[in-house]
Amino acid sequence: MRKVVVDMQNTLFADAISTALKNFDADFCVYQSEKPEKTTDLCTYAQADILIMEVTSCTPWKLEERMKIRDEVKAGNMDCKVVLVVDENTEQKLADQVRQAQKDGHIDNFIYGSISATYLSAVIDAL
Repeated sequence: MRKVVVDMQNTLFADAISTALKNFDADFCVYQSEKPEKTTDLCTYAQADILIMEVTSCTPWKLEERMKIRDEVKAGNMDCKVVLVVDENTEQKLADQVRQAQKDGHIDNFIYGSISATYLSAVIDAL
């Protein structure tokens, strides 16, 4: 069973991701973080294989804050894959920064918010 922690600003989006992953493969066990402050603890508790976090221009979902969570999670579990989700249509500059974070090896992958649920699931499955 692959354990995935989802940390999104938008609860409906988090629910959609959780549902898409479960429908794609019953092997996914998805946990939703209620608040960014609890994400690291949830990843530790669940022994997460993958952490999916939304990045926006608002606190506490800013890229810098997400990178701090990433560092905390990786300190306890180096094998946890980190995937950031960003809205490339309304957050173009931020989307460029997230893409660069992957190029620099700070995250394992990124996903644009406009992709289909099937494609998102396939990307997560491939990690």
